[in-house]
Amino acid sequence: MRNRKKLLREAGQGYLFMSPTLFVLLLFIIGPILYAIFLSFHKVQLLGTVSFDFVGIDNFTRIADDSRAQIALWNTFKYVAIVVPTQTFLALVLAASLNAGLKGQKFFRIVYFLPTLTSSAVLTLIFMWMYNQNGLINKMLDIVGLPTYNWMGDPSVALNAIMIMNIWSTAPFFMVIYLAALQGIPDSLYEAADLDGANAIQKFFYITVPNLRPVTSFVVIMGIIGTFQLFDQSYIFSAGSGGPNNSTLTVVLLIYQYAFKNLGTMGYAAALAFALAVVILTATVLQRKFSKEESLY
Repeated sequence: MRNRKKLLREAGQGYLFMSPTLFVLLLFIIGPILYAIFLSFHKVQLLGTVSFDFVGIDNFTRIADDSRAQIALWNTFKYVAIVVPTQTFLALVLAASLNAGLKGQKFFRIVYFLPTLTSSAVLTLIFMWMYNQNGLINKMLDIVGLPTYNWMGDPSVALNAIMIMNIWSTAPFFMVIYLAALQGIPDSLYEAADLDGANAIQKFFYITVPNLRPVTSFVVIMGIIGTFQLFDQSYIFSAGSGGPNNSTLTVVLLIYQYAFKNLGTMGYAAALAFALAVVILTATVLQRKFSKEESLY
């Protein structure tokens, strides 16, 4: 009995010390998630007379008939499918090259990491200036005799412009993660490969890449979560419209439009947000499952 009271007292003290953190989690994370789920099953009117009309799964079935939602989903999937593999491979190559003992590698590590330190909004504005029809990129393309583009006004190019910008700015962040992981690969593996006559490319694909699988899995998962939530660059590029011709419209930008620009569609926006969370969760679980299966071989 005395031991039980002691355990209860210690547990109470532990929860007391954790109470500020638990309160913050409940107020700013768990509470909003539960409230968003609640809103997704209602038709919500927050301005004027506040009302919550239960509509069941109507908000979710509406997604299948919403052409803009389908466009946003396709744009987001295309963005994820191109950006995640490209930035992962580029980060790995940059990390391997900077870990090879080249002259001045500390200087290049700092230079490569600088884009990550720049604010996303500021970076977008800089690239908008560069993407201008008379901007830096078109002038450089013109100098070398390549065709120039209307980067922000052509629907077939606009999303690609955002992809290029994000690959350039996010690959250095993952490069640092790979650099840290490369320090943990034993030098004896590379020395044994040298004795067997392996060249640099063979050592990269048969030693470096396999030993970095857990890190690659983490990088891919973080990339998937980040790219599915693309919002600020698309918003700034298109002034919040998702244009030109919905070519830069993403799911999160569409959620913003329905939640804050269209009256009476807050519930539908919550349903879109919930559906996006399910898609991200599914993609993450599948990626983890495949990465574990690969590690068995």
